Amino acid sequence: LCPQVPELEKATVRIQQPERVMGIVRSLREQGPSKLQVISDFDMTLSRFGCNGRRCPTSHNILDNSRVISEDGKKKLKDLLHYYYPIEIDPNRTLEEKRPLMVEWWTRAHELLSQQKIQRGDIAQIVRESDVMLRDGFNELFDQLHKYNVPLFIFSAGVGDILEEIIRQANVFYSNVNVVSNYMDFDDNGVLTRFKGPLIHTYNKNNSVLQGTEYFQQLSTRTSIILLGDSMGDLTMADGVPSVENILKIGFLNDKVEERRGKYLDAYDIVLESDETLDVVNGILRYILTE
Repeated sequence: LCPQVPELEKATVRIQQPERVMGIVRSLREQGPSKLQVISDFDMTLSRFGCNGRRCPTSHNILDNSRVISEDGKKKLKDLLHYYYPIEIDPNRTLEEKRPLMVEWWTRAHELLSQQKIQRGDIAQIVRESDVMLRDGFNELFDQLHKYNVPLFIFSAGVGDILEEIIRQANVFYSNVNVVSNYMDFDDNGVLTRFKGPLIHTYNKNNSVLQGTEYFQQLSTRTSIILLGDSMGDLTMADGVPSVENILKIGFLNDKVEERRGKYLDAYDIVLESDETLDVVNGILRYILTE
């Protein structure tokens, strides 16, 4: 397919239109690092989907499962998950049907979390005690982008305070990393009282979130985009970019692979099936960034 990017030969890689994709990759290389920006989801995209045969936690799960949540709170959060997650990933429902239900889920979950008297000072320890893992190759990804001054925009429907702490503990929270997510609001005693707006859920990661739009305006010369996601809702993350010349969309298909393969292949340029690594992303970046 592309001798310069041997990682594309991995068994986990599926590409519907190889010629078109290689054309995009070559254009990204021609435009060079100064034109490039990376826009990525966090949970199950930069972080792993599975760890040692179990599901890895999302930034919300890390909180939900932590010792700071009461048993009753845990049960209620789990009930919400069992009810809403199948709706979130149901290939037979439209985004229009899903959107209000996601708002309902996030709002109810955030209200429950806000009743738990979570302390700002506990966040680092909560993350340390969790099973979260970044995907294999995260060091190379963050290091390369930092070295070549390529902005990394993390657009997450998770919990900003938690995912920033994950990145910080991995020692890769460089100056080129920007996060837009759901942030906690603490009172003067450092106790969580609510979440700051606007609410970001799986299916509104687009222009409606203004912090993203302002960020993209400042990077208007960065017209080459690599987008990384794991859900249909991640495909709109670059909608706020004022002018896109080349965009490469790479999708991690983590769950219900057979059932969702067709949809992902239609929507993403490169689909990575049950691949817990960033090998392909790093291989493409290596080709684009190095002389």
